[in-house]
Amino acid sequence: MIYSVLFPLKTVGMENIPKEGGVLLCGNHISNLDPMTMGIKLERKVNYMAKAELFNVPVLGPLVRQLGAFPVKRGGVSKESIKTALNLLRSGQVMGIFPEGTRNSDAGIAKKGAATFALRSGAAVVPAAIIGHYKPFRRMVVVYGAPIDLSEYAAGGSDSAEAVTDLIMARIREMLETGKPSGK
Repeated sequence: MIYSVLFPLKTVGMENIPKEGGVLLCGNHISNLDPMTMGIKLERKVNYMAKAELFNVPVLGPLVRQLGAFPVKRGGVSKESIKTALNLLRSGQVMGIFPEGTRNSDAGIAKKGAATFALRSGAAVVPAAIIGHYKPFRRMVVVYGAPIDLSEYAAGGSDSAEAVTDLIMARIREMLETGKPSGK
């Protein structure tokens, strides 16, 4: 595939991706290429939310849908996209999400959406760190951490979602700094 030639990819910690069951893959977001980078080497298909405008672009729209994306309106998540995400996770599929909600170079402030999906679906949460700069023929690295145990947060509300968000982002930042899987 052309992508693999342009951006040689090294993966670390792929054994941390559960072989079955719902998985919420949470990564840092540095480029529009991140969804492909985070999921291209995995044996399981990764589904993503993507801004609704992409689905209206003639060639890009069908490609984005084929890659497992489903539309979400900018400026807020519709009930339909929340329902789609939860159904994917509850049916044992993999969903990739970027907790920051937008591209950011330093794994900064995150929103509570990923944590809410994790708590409501019971899916395994696997942190992922995308390391490198998207320049042709430069190696990119994706580090997958051990699934995060959320059992102590399962009964909580908004405070739990905030604590889970902080935990996910702390694991991602740790992997960005060390280049090694977290949680082991």
